[in-house]
Amino acid sequence: MLNPVDIRARAAALDEHWSPRVVGALDDCYVKVAKVQGELVWHSHDDQDELFFVLQGRLRLELPDRMVELGPGELFVVPKGVRHLPIAEQECLLMLIERKDTAHTGTEQTALTRTLDEQLRTD
Repeated sequence: MLNPVDIRARAAALDEHWSPRVVGALDDCYVKVAKVQGELVWHSHDDQDELFFVLQGRLRLELPDRMVELGPGELFVVPKGVRHLPIAEQECLLMLIERKDTAHTGTEQTALTRTLDEQLRTD
């Protein structure tokens, strides 16, 4: 990737909630954007950390022992193995940084789960 990426514009242009798109890569990680609203599913990533960075709106991450609220410009890293439930009461734009082998919803499979091929789409 040799050109700048307007991550907020790329996230805003998405037409599906909870369907991340890869917009860049660094070493063994992907940089993704997503438009979210409602809740995803309780899940964990056994061997990977997951970074959530709010571009616009608010995101709540339910964890087994607490709740984390994020606003624009704030980030939180969910440590590997920690179950979490992302929730956005209103539409929210996110940037995510995850290892390339991170499954979207861990071992949980729902109608909202996206494969890596779906996340790599450019449409």
